[in-house]
Amino acid sequence: MKNYVAPSLLAANKDKLLEEIKLAEDSGAEFLHYDVMDGKFVENVSFSLEEFKQIAKKHKMINDVHVMISDPDVQAIEYAKAGAGIVTFHLEAFTCPSCMSKVINEIHKHNTKVGISIKPNTPVRYLVPFLKVIDLVLIMSVEPGKGGQAFIKSALKKIKFLRKYINKHQLDVLIEVDGGINDITGPLARKAGADILVAGSYLFGHDDFKKRLEKLR
Repeated sequence: MKNYVAPSLLAANKDKLLEEIKLAEDSGAEFLHYDVMDGKFVENVSFSLEEFKQIAKKHKMINDVHVMISDPDVQAIEYAKAGAGIVTFHLEAFTCPSCMSKVINEIHKHNTKVGISIKPNTPVRYLVPFLKVIDLVLIMSVEPGKGGQAFIKSALKKIKFLRKYINKHQLDVLIEVDGGINDITGPLARKAGADILVAGSYLFGHDDFKKRLEKLR
């Protein structure tokens, strides 16, 4: 099990984004979480491909791109080409397993890792058939689409299930959790077996960013 932290740019000050990215990097973050929303799969709209291209190579953290979009079979590949270290799409965005498998293979062709995310109401067992061919699972502990929501505790059971399954089958898959992460919920997620904690409003906008990040270790 790892103890990585991925600051989420969704909560950063958009007027000084490069400064916020540097703060995250200087504070020791291994990943930089980048949320893409299309206003269809989720209600809100956030960062675009063009905006990602402007920052992708401005730091040395792993670009952790989470696409909350209705057509990941089209767009996910473009983020891989643009410098994403990981591209995570939603299981719920697909209607057929074979379509997902094709996207997974295409992303891997660009030497980019692949993640699959599930919403709070999606059973975790739906991920099992894909665990041998992906690199990361992202458990949403809030409803995707907007920041600042409270942590949904049922996510902990999903994390525990995945940790047990991954360890038992000796799989090389990271477990990431996103939503409502702070100095109380973060340790709970770690104890359950999470490798990567995504945190936005808990980190950005605070003078003690680095101290807060270390609490998530």
